[in-house]
Amino acid sequence: MILPIVAYGDPVLKKKAKEIDKDYPKLEELINNMWDTMYNAYGVGLAAPQVGLPIRIFMIDPAPFAEDEELDEAEQEALKDMRKVFINPQIIEETGEEWAFSEGCLSIPEVREDVFRQPDITIEYYDENWEKHTDTYSGLAARVIQHEYDHIEGILFTDKLSSLKKRLIKSKLTNISKGKINVEYKMRFPNAKKAR
Repeated sequence: MILPIVAYGDPVLKKKAKEIDKDYPKLEELINNMWDTMYNAYGVGLAAPQVGLPIRIFMIDPAPFAEDEELDEAEQEALKDMRKVFINPQIIEETGEEWAFSEGCLSIPEVREDVFRQPDITIEYYDENWEKHTDTYSGLAARVIQHEYDHIEGILFTDKLSSLKKRLIKSKLTNISKGKINVEYKMRFPNAKKAR
């Protein structure tokens, strides 16, 4: 089932999400719904706060980036089969020299800006079968994970921009929160005026 994606301005996007346990109600159904929602919106990642739930779970499928000719073959191959669910993740380490990449977000449609992040991360998490993993990722995979991880920490990519950049996109963000935007997928806008 496709869930509405919560737009910029909703308080759930600024909350630090809570850990869940194995008995979280209808977890499997939620995961399936989140995959449907993400693919329907042509996203490469989706975090639970983006569907209105302040819990520590996100998923990624960076396969579309595997088409990028600028990446080396090894990275293209790695991105192709990286469909993963992260439950209660904890980034243990971020290393390397920060690099910029133009990021976007399903909760902030039509806004893309360069964000600086470190290229290598080590993350501890449970998968959808509650098996524990500690994995290291680099490059675009690491970036997609960092972006989704920020969501469960209550951080949006726009929070990482310079104050000048923030001022330049302020009216765009206000319009998004009011629903004054054309999107191809279902969204929930926090500040939309209710139709009378």
